[in-house]
Amino acid sequence: MSDKFNPNASEWKPSVAAQPWSPPSVGTSSATSLPPPPQQQEQHVPEAMEEQEDGDEIDENDPLWQAVIKVTKGDRSMARKMISNPDSLVNYPEIAAVLDSADWEHQEEEEEILATQMMDHMDISEKQEENIPTPDLPPAAAPMEEEAEEPPVSLTEGDPREHIHIVFIGHVDAGKSTLSGNILYLTDNVDKRTIERYEREAKELNRESWFLAFVMDTNEEERSKGITVEVGRANFDTAKKRYTILDAPGHKNYVPNMIMGASQADVGVLVISARRGEFETGFERGGQTREHAMLAKTLGVSYLVVVINKMDDRTVDWDKKRFDECVNKLRPFLKGCGYKIKKEVKFMPISGLSGQNVLHEVDPKICPWWKQSYTSGENNTVAPTLFSLLDSLEMAGRDPAAPVRVPVLDRYHDRGTIVMGKVESGTIRPGMKVTLMPTRNTYKVDGVWVKDQPVAAARPGENVLIKLGGGCGLEDAQKGYVICSAPPCRAVKKMICDIALLDMPDNTRIFTAGFQCMWHAHTCEEEATIIKLFETTSSKGAVSKEPTFASVGMRVKCMIETSRTVPVETYADAPFLGRFTLRTEGKTIAIGKIVKVPPKKE
Repeated sequence: MSDKFNPNASEWKPSVAAQPWSPPSVGTSSATSLPPPPQQQEQHVPEAMEEQEDGDEIDENDPLWQAVIKVTKGDRSMARKMISNPDSLVNYPEIAAVLDSADWEHQEEEEEILATQMMDHMDISEKQEENIPTPDLPPAAAPMEEEAEEPPVSLTEGDPREHIHIVFIGHVDAGKSTLSGNILYLTDNVDKRTIERYEREAKELNRESWFLAFVMDTNEEERSKGITVEVGRANFDTAKKRYTILDAPGHKNYVPNMIMGASQADVGVLVISARRGEFETGFERGGQTREHAMLAKTLGVSYLVVVINKMDDRTVDWDKKRFDECVNKLRPFLKGCGYKIKKEVKFMPISGLSGQNVLHEVDPKICPWWKQSYTSGENNTVAPTLFSLLDSLEMAGRDPAAPVRVPVLDRYHDRGTIVMGKVESGTIRPGMKVTLMPTRNTYKVDGVWVKDQPVAAARPGENVLIKLGGGCGLEDAQKGYVICSAPPCRAVKKMICDIALLDMPDNTRIFTAGFQCMWHAHTCEEEATIIKLFETTSSKGAVSKEPTFASVGMRVKCMIETSRTVPVETYADAPFLGRFTLRTEGKTIAIGKIVKVPPKKE
């Protein structure tokens, strides 16, 4: 079988696509006369010709041989030498024209078809020998389709029970971590063997009553010092609702951490120690009871449950007079923080260590006055235990049909950028387009998880993990940003605010334009400067227009400028994005709300 012409080959074989021609004279041409050029080219496949040594027969009808003979003017020996050196043939225009006119591509196609048919024949023969039936579809196709369809099938709308975030706040050593740990133990989220191990570890540290706190305080520094540093997080359920515990640090050095926890909370549980001396220390000036209560209101908790803890202490022994003493001191202060005492504040005596009045009501023999108290609604509650009280609270303002707003609490990389946060409004679903404010970058939601389970939708109140696609990197989703659907929230640097001035640093006793502090709102934290004071209102109601300064106890209308653009809304449009706190030198100096932002640019 003839092959395609290869200029690097050691021998030449004519193409099967070569076209013959007929000379005008009859018979074979002589060696001395030059044959005329071909007059007409016809599509014809000649027989294969082998070139051998001198003396062997040559196909005189081959166009290439005729072209070489024409060039050599009939010298056959020279023609054989030229054909034995194929590289030299392309230098002659007459021979190059013959080579170009040959149908080499057609020959390649025929060879490829033949090779394919042979391979198919071999494949079928092997399968017949092995008695393996030929599948109708490739086996790899089915799994790929199943994998692509599995995520939508497995996604669910999530648990229909309402999800509530509870932050435990209060002074150091009030018993917040112990109460949190006991709640988890009573709801079977911690097994008895683990509790026994914590008891041994606490005994080795000579802190036998700390063993329940070890459930929430997990690192060695917290356990050795008995101080919560980071916000502990855990979950428990009741028959009616789902809860997330946020165990906030009580020490004044870790108030910024407490703010991050309280910013996610729906309900605040203010833990007060009834032990003699401890309540007074936490409530007096400089104690964290006051600051935590103010921050909880500013950060948007809907209810404040005040639990008077350690009622089983030997200095108290479930004494009603001590309980009433603590409640009567707290009422006027909480009212000054902006709480509606009858609607938003509940009071209850408990023992976080023994669990009395937490899941089960305290024995009337130990505390005979409590049943009459809650039956009459004396302390703004008719629920006998902490669990029943939490189940009775109704959350308002959660609109699943509103635009999506998810303040970014943290982010990490796991085959893409994963963002952590709490859904404040709207319903977020995989596949939807969202905008990150204040950068205004748009991304696609590739996945939504609640408690590490993929869901088809996450409603307001859910703690979620959101995977952002579209090239979103870690630097594109910073803590304090807000994930929004259309229309997005505002991104501004200047805002007009109403603030309540609660305290001032020791070295600066007046509040003026140019005052610098830290501005906290939802999960955002920025440096801020007071630009201008518009109005002050004293505690007696006296109003001063365009004042030069303000002092502690006044309400101030002012303009604040942050160092960088921040995502916010006015308090009237979105309360969870319109509340903020001002802090400096380890003190909370003011709480406030945004009343006006610059108009949108067209």
